[in-house]
Amino acid sequence: MALVKAIRRFTVRTVLPEPIRPLARLATNLRWSWHRPTRELFASLNPALWEASQHDPIALLGSISREQLQDLANNGDVVDRVQHAAADLDRYLSEPRWYQGLGEDAPACIAYFSPEFGITEVLPQYSGGLGILAGDHLKAASDLGVPLIGVGLLYQAGYFKQSLSRDAWQQETYPVLDPDGLPLTLLRHPARDGVPGKPVQISLPLPNGRELHAHVWRADVGRVPLLLLDSNVPSNDEAARGITDRLYGGGGDHRLQQELLLGMGGVKALRVYQEITGTPAPEVFHTNEGHAGFLGIERIQEAMSDPNQPLSWDEALAAGRASTVFTTHTPVPAGIDRFETVQIKHFFEAGLAPAVPTDRILELGRENYDGGNPSVFNMAVMGLRLAQRANGVAKLHGVVSREMFAGLWPGFDHSEIPITSVTNGVHVPTWVDPRISSLARNQFGAEAEALGRWDLAYNVSDEDVWALRRELRAQLIEDVRRRLRASWKKRGAADAELAWTDSVLDPDVLTIGFARRVPTYKRLTLMLRDPARLKALLLDPKHPIQLVIAGKSHPADDAGKKMIQDLVRFTDDPEVRHRIVFLPNYDIAMARTLFPGCDVWLNNPLRPLEACGTSGMKAAINGSLNLSVLDGWWDEMYDGENGWAIPTANNNSSSEERDDIEASALYELLETQVAPRFYGTTVAQGAGAAGPSESSRESVPTHWVSMIKHTLAHLGPAVSAERMLHDYVNNLYCPAAVSGRRAVAESFKEAKELAAWTSKVRSAWPEVVVEHVDSVGVSEEPQVGDTLQVNAYVALNNLTPDDVSVEVAFGRAEESDELEDIVVAELDSVEDLGGGRHLFHGSLVINRSGSFGYTVRVFPKHSALASKAELGLIANA
Repeated sequence: MALVKAIRRFTVRTVLPEPIRPLARLATNLRWSWHRPTRELFASLNPALWEASQHDPIALLGSISREQLQDLANNGDVVDRVQHAAADLDRYLSEPRWYQGLGEDAPACIAYFSPEFGITEVLPQYSGGLGILAGDHLKAASDLGVPLIGVGLLYQAGYFKQSLSRDAWQQETYPVLDPDGLPLTLLRHPARDGVPGKPVQISLPLPNGRELHAHVWRADVGRVPLLLLDSNVPSNDEAARGITDRLYGGGGDHRLQQELLLGMGGVKALRVYQEITGTPAPEVFHTNEGHAGFLGIERIQEAMSDPNQPLSWDEALAAGRASTVFTTHTPVPAGIDRFETVQIKHFFEAGLAPAVPTDRILELGRENYDGGNPSVFNMAVMGLRLAQRANGVAKLHGVVSREMFAGLWPGFDHSEIPITSVTNGVHVPTWVDPRISSLARNQFGAEAEALGRWDLAYNVSDEDVWALRRELRAQLIEDVRRRLRASWKKRGAADAELAWTDSVLDPDVLTIGFARRVPTYKRLTLMLRDPARLKALLLDPKHPIQLVIAGKSHPADDAGKKMIQDLVRFTDDPEVRHRIVFLPNYDIAMARTLFPGCDVWLNNPLRPLEACGTSGMKAAINGSLNLSVLDGWWDEMYDGENGWAIPTANNNSSSEERDDIEASALYELLETQVAPRFYGTTVAQGAGAAGPSESSRESVPTHWVSMIKHTLAHLGPAVSAERMLHDYVNNLYCPAAVSGRRAVAESFKEAKELAAWTSKVRSAWPEVVVEHVDSVGVSEEPQVGDTLQVNAYVALNNLTPDDVSVEVAFGRAEESDELEDIVVAELDSVEDLGGGRHLFHGSLVINRSGSFGYTVRVFPKHSALASKAELGLIANA
């Protein structure tokens, strides 16, 4: 054993011979992580070292000796392939793509802030769905030519690595990352007189006279630069160096300082990056979840401290909101970061934003609404107040978000709350298995593959589809056996005890996958609700199933860890351990075989607590069928032929009753529908739960294969991240850019006008009253098609009819007088009655039989508002 230890460890980058020098650029641009030809090039340089490096090009190049590198440089075929790959990358980075065809109205630059980015396992800066989504967002933006800049933090240990103790308790380790060994470059000021420029350093003041400094690292995600701030710099004191120590690792002040650095420091980093590179200033700022919300405060600080034209608070707020998009990812209040108001005050009084009144900042995050806690600073509430446009990440999640944040818009119907939705998508080149791509390319040509012709799945023979599914299943099983053996060795087992791992799982058995984070609401152990029934399913002689399960629980979540322990103890049972496995340390590398290898993807959260749940999308693009509660994306995309919907219990059931009901429904589906269909059998009338009493079996289960083809053809384009980026660009980014440009044009003329108008309206609104409404034109026996004339007498006091929109809302009237299936029509101002009173008139056509009702409402109206509910002001009749 070596007794001499290094006092410092660092990575030395390889110097490549000139003929193969482009390999360095190919290795540092993360396009290789989803570009198959580039990965194949690296693998061919030294297949053994490629495997040993865990498919990390930088580690690979660092492992090849100088002599071997020179041999490669002397190999004409290798040099040609390297030059071809470099030229292909140059074309990819420079040629016009979809976005370049949108014209001048499209924003010249978009800043995308997120606390985590899951791009590749060699850059472990992600914990789960939020980070993977952010990584897919950048990749799809690159492929489409969207001029995005990502902004995040560089965590010294990333998220934790998970292992299991002998008694199946989750254990965490935090290997420290060396940025020099990652696909990153340190952002530096320009060189002068041949002397390299100094590293860029961002600084924020902290309480008690301290400062927080950060370097900025750049990752190239295809065409998209990603800026990552790193507080582990010599100029910081020990506490400040640890602020970016790990992802979601701390609480209280530690978490708050991470989010201040991400938001405020991130804007500062962007400004320096713009100056160094000449990149256009972002016209849109996208806040991916509330963690990055302080970016809005930094932008207000910039506007209020501009020496040439300082804006007031209201003006700066109006200008910043116009060009900001906020995406919320959580369907539960407990998932939102909340700080004590005194904490926020303590940090901002240290001079973080000296031009901005601290009390105004506190009001942005204050829960000053019914059911809120006014002493708490809510990051999502601040994010919504700082953004003119907001969205959830699935249609159902949009509904849930509008209900969850309804307190910010009192008096409005939930459907009118200005939070829309953009359903998440997944980056297909990253997540689709190469075998599926190869099949498409071989059968239909590279052009069809490039165009994403998912409908061509129908043209593949059933036999080819079924054979490919078995091949993918076998690939997964090989990976499972290797990982399971390694896991047991970490749990303390000897090699002599582990021969059984060589025969775990069967390539001809229905394989079900379940992998995600392990908070309690995702119900990892719902499948264990009736252990005997699960065991019967696993060991069924005619229709057996097998399960591959993975997931991490947050280090502070003992309830989640207990779920993992309960599940692993079940999988340890020698009777079933060949049919059910738990794999620790779920990450991108594991996912690459897990999604394609599973026949069915299981998801059973408590509805409606799954915001989107993109793991099922990744399974679908690989030909897996979903078996899921109707939550998240599945609620809108399940069609009866792409999988199965697990019925849900009534919301008024107790948690125990709900779990019992939904677990029973899950078992029933597996026993009577999923397994028989996979095995190509027809269950005879009256078959029991343990399996069919009589059945006929197909060599290729045609109904199952037809569901696979249907899934690929219909879900493939619907769940792609390219579709998601199209939605963001068309529905949020372009409108935000237009609003932002208008707000700042002519020395912020519109922002100033909007701020003054908003102040006037807020002051006058308490006196706005719908005094009286009358109607004429309906007979004693109203009929469908009758026209109703509506007159509304409204006291506007200091406002004018141009400041408001008066509308009649009508629809089906319930017994409680609440309106359903509402239609609205705007009323016209027809007479000034004096004394601030006005008559508004309009007509509506009775469009339904049965109970009918209407009401009149008044909203503020201004051309710079994105919705009638934006200011949260309404006057009802």
